[in-house]
Amino acid sequence: MCFLHVTYVPFIKAAGELKTKPTQQSVAKLREIGIMPHILVCRCEQPLNKELRQKLSVFCNVPFEAVIEEKDVDHTIYEVPLMLQRERMDDLVCRELGINVPPANMGHWQDIVRKLIAPQHRVRIGVVGKYIELQDAYKSVYEALKHGGVGNDCGVQIEQIEAEEVEKPGGEKLLKELGGILVPGGFGDRGTEGKIKAAKYARENGLPYLGLCLGMQIATIEFARNVLGLAQANSTEFDPTTPHPVIDLQETQLHVSRKGATMRLGSHECKLKPGSLACRLYGSERIFERHRHRYEFNNDYRERFEAAGFVVSGVTPDNSLVEVIEIPTHPFFIATQAHPEFLSKPTKPHPLFSGFIAAAHQRLHHKPLPGAV
Repeated sequence: MCFLHVTYVPFIKAAGELKTKPTQQSVAKLREIGIMPHILVCRCEQPLNKELRQKLSVFCNVPFEAVIEEKDVDHTIYEVPLMLQRERMDDLVCRELGINVPPANMGHWQDIVRKLIAPQHRVRIGVVGKYIELQDAYKSVYEALKHGGVGNDCGVQIEQIEAEEVEKPGGEKLLKELGGILVPGGFGDRGTEGKIKAAKYARENGLPYLGLCLGMQIATIEFARNVLGLAQANSTEFDPTTPHPVIDLQETQLHVSRKGATMRLGSHECKLKPGSLACRLYGSERIFERHRHRYEFNNDYRERFEAAGFVVSGVTPDNSLVEVIEIPTHPFFIATQAHPEFLSKPTKPHPLFSGFIAAAHQRLHHKPLPGAV
């Protein structure tokens, strides 16, 4: 067993120095409950000098070399692993656990950090959401976009666009100069009309579009209204009396009165249509994605949508639920009922995000998509 204690060493500007007392106190509290830290990871704004490390070593009863500096990084949080390795934290942990391993090779991670800090290309992606003012509401989406950028050696400048602002007259100006539009998940009807306008703008202007969960439902409503001519089409979540419920409750949800944890949750299998954009991006006809939703594409309208060029490219194994939609005549227009952002990693960007960033960059430079007809 190895205990790592992450602690904050504050810099007091008036005194012009770092203070170790909070760390000493927190280690004392740990000792009271029988936990003896082997390694101190010290979050700080200024470098830890030798004297401070010696002080922490003595008063916290850890070896001098086990006092690790974790100073705020300059560019991206993905620099932190490189910093910790420079402090030899990996060697310390292996030593404490009695693990005999060769030196770590961080070359791949260094390449990831290089692509984040000094990418060869850059694109601007607009995320049109209703929780934009909350910093962490779309954190997984923002990170997955960065991962997609890593996969293309492309820096991603994320424009956070409040959906209600798009609803206002002239709101489309917020969408100009973007390389692509992403509409993430969400609940409730606030801002939905702005998201629908954003999906319409992307579809009509050949702008790469990626819809996640609600973003797929938004794309469905927009297509129904403006291509199929169903002017009052909507989701029953937003308008229970809509004459065209192109998005509706799942059958398993119809008689649920106490909603609680009744959504379709967790990982589910999806079959992809051979030759579709989704299938090309994933490189497989069988995938698994995580879900968190209660409403679904209404299969009563499926034939009308597909006849108009709105392709259902992903379904559940029993063909009962629509999972992925796309518009083949568009440069890049794809949406999924799932939350692929939850499976993206910097070392393995999710294929939908990687493809989305590639499409945004290729549109900027007027290059055809790989495999496009």
